[in-house]
Amino acid sequence: MRLGTAIAPAAGAVNAVDDVVGQARRAAAAGVRSTWFGQVFSYDAITLATVVGRAVPEVSVGVSVVPLAGRHPLLVASQAQTAQAATGGRFTLGLGLGAAQFAEPVFGTPHDRPIARLREFLTVVGSVFETGTAAFEGELITAKPPMPAKVAGANPVPVVVAAMGPQALRAAGELADGTLPFLAGPKALANHIVPAISKAAEAAGRPAPRIVAALPAVVTDDLETARRRVAEQTGFYDTIPSYQRIVALSGASKAAELAVVGDEELVAAEIRRYFDAGATEVVVTQSDLVGTTDQLRTWRLLGELTRNL
Repeated sequence: MRLGTAIAPAAGAVNAVDDVVGQARRAAAAGVRSTWFGQVFSYDAITLATVVGRAVPEVSVGVSVVPLAGRHPLLVASQAQTAQAATGGRFTLGLGLGAAQFAEPVFGTPHDRPIARLREFLTVVGSVFETGTAAFEGELITAKPPMPAKVAGANPVPVVVAAMGPQALRAAGELADGTLPFLAGPKALANHIVPAISKAAEAAGRPAPRIVAALPAVVTDDLETARRRVAEQTGFYDTIPSYQRIVALSGASKAAELAVVGDEELVAAEIRRYFDAGATEVVVTQSDLVGTTDQLRTWRLLGELTRNL
């Protein structure tokens, strides 16, 4: 069992990369040993993870997650291998289907047949990581590099998928190393996510999958501010059918209800519920809801829990 935290540049940062490296150093000093970086439309998450992994050798790094839209698996595999070599084997690649709102309207690429695209994408990156090349011509993706695609010094890169639906979980179990669900509570993990991906992995002859549960949480006394801000930050997910489904399966009506806000005892108890439900790792997101003081307080709790795992 492992604990980690998601980190993003602070609003108003003079230099986004310097800011994130500084945050990662403070998290590591607090005892956090796993740091994750989301992909947005500004900075590149894989590059950011690489820089942090080099600058802060105490932590492992991962991306949560890189959407498939607008990306080719050969290029993503090159980035991921470079990150793995740069960090000495401490990098995890997170991939996700993304939302339809960010596919065709933004990149001009259709969002149809997302599971087929996920399977083909995973097949290509898996081939590159294992063999150093690919010779793949699918229905949606072609990958036939005319020269080696292996990066020296890069061990095969672990791949986790932001999979929550049955088909995506099946693909992740068969072709990846695990899943990285966000806003999936203990009930959804125990009853839907863990059984589905574990069954698929076992049938494919793969090891037991990583279950990296991303959990919005902050240790704070300012409950009103935290709850208001988490509602603002998670409201978007209430408009996406896949998240509506997983939130409902978690026993909630809105995404914000799955956030954990309170003192150390409350947050620690909720984190344990995720492990009890089958998570192998818990990554705390939105720890900056109420500012840097409570963010550090949250990281110190994660460090303490890590030492006691």
